[in-house]
Amino acid sequence: MKPISILVDKLNSKNLWDKSIVLPRNEYLKVKGTIDTNLYLVVSGSLRIYLVDEFEEHTIRFGYRDNLIAALDSFIHERPSDFYIQALKKTTLKTLDKPTFMSFIKSSSENTELWYKILESFVLQQIERETDILITSPIERYHRVLKRSPRLFQEIPDKYIASYLRMTPETFSRIKKS
Repeated sequence: MKPISILVDKLNSKNLWDKSIVLPRNEYLKVKGTIDTNLYLVVSGSLRIYLVDEFEEHTIRFGYRDNLIAALDSFIHERPSDFYIQALKKTTLKTLDKPTFMSFIKSSSENTELWYKILESFVLQQIERETDILITSPIERYHRVLKRSPRLFQEIPDKYIASYLRMTPETFSRIKKS
């Protein structure tokens, strides 16, 4: 079983989730410049985390059913984040505030180790993504992400996957068809 699944099972068994939130399609969970120290479990639907520069939006992560999602920079440092988190379709989330979560994590060495494994996994995923963007061709990026996360292609609209892969929707469509 994956560390995130184990953690979610433990949080569910302790009934630690604060509340549920339902976001309509295109609604924002978080916008740039705000502090958000909650951890979220995606019950249904899908979201994207992205940044905006003066020219375009840059999708950096997705969340869909059974994923944990957070504005991790804000969660960790308790400062405003540069990230937006937007529902791509109607999305239901469970929320957990940071003090409750951290108390749970610190309650046992097993929980602490589990949290470290999850953070390590996030770091390695980010390194792999950055490597893909910097040194692989668009076709290689597509195939690597398809192999790594086939469910992504079922849950997320193509234009956002294209943004995540740092290619135009037209290039993505051409690669997908070939």
